Amino acid sequence: MWYFAWLLGLPLAAIFAVLNAMWLEMQRDRKLADEDDDGQPAVVAE
Repeated sequence: MWYFAWLLGLPLAAIFAVLNAMWLEMQRDRKLADEDDDGQPAVVAE
């Protein structure tokens, strides 16, 4: 019965790793898009 845990656990861990990598890449891209050309964070006028 232990193999059921492996059968379910390994794919779930792989899916979690892929989603985590996609999320981190999205956060990095958002940060790069928010920066000005001089590397300073963009100031949003309210």
